[in-house]
This record gives sequence, C-alpha cells and structure tokens, in this order.
Amino acid sequence: MRPMTIECQVHFCRRGRGARKEIRVGAAAATCPGGRIPRIARLMALAIRFEQLIGEGQVSDYAELARLGHVSRARITQIMNLRLLAPDIQEQLLWLSPIERGSDPLHLRQLQPIAATSAWGKQRRLWNALSPPEC
Repeated sequence: MRPMTIECQVHFCRRGRGARKEIRVGAAAATCPGGRIPRIARLMALAIRFEQLIGEGQVSDYAELARLGHVSRARITQIMNLRLLAPDIQEQLLWLSPIERGSDPLHLRQLQPIAATSAWGKQRRLWNALSPPEC
C-alpha cells in the first residue's frame, strides 16, 4: 500500500473564553462563528428556561435551582428578575447582536432597577434611556 497525502486548508477556532480549540476545515472567516452571544442574552434565555422548569414541576423553587446551579438564591433571583421586564424588552435582549470583541456593553446590574419598576411604560422609557445596542 502506497502512502497517501491529503492537503486542505485548516484553522483553529475557539467558541469562547476558556473553550477548547476546534480544528475546522476551510477558510477561517467562513466557518468561525461571528462573535459571541452577549452574556445578558444568555441570562435572559436562562431565566426563561428556569421559569419553564419550575412551571413543569421539574424543580420546586429558586432554592433548588440555586443548589443545582451551585450559586446563591440571590443570584437566581437576580436572573429571574429579568422575567419582570416588558415582553418587548425581553425580546430585544434575546436578539442582541453578537459581540465581535471586547466586553459586553450591557450588564445585569444596569437592568435590575428597570426590572424593579412595575409599569411597563416606565420600563420602556428607562430602557430607551440606556440607549441599548442595536439588535
């Protein structure tokens, strides 16, 4: 049997900080994801999932979520407070543009006072005052 040589273009791609490198075939720009999902978008999705787990009875309460997630009950409450935001704000958070480089422009601590406001109209005014990044 004769030795075989295969040639192709490969590159290494990393999905996020601390993630393992993956070998991808082809040009780097074509196959690497175009940035990372903003942390606040991931937390919003997590809040929705947590609420679903509680509603389905798979977990009993925030305390159980905290134990399972190895975080404090206060942290779970902070995350779940995102569900108090007006539905259109939640949707905008979920559809934030990927972050190409640098730090997240929007943080959970900025949204906590907005979520603590019960009137959705006032929440929208506070949200617009933040001048959030474009979706």
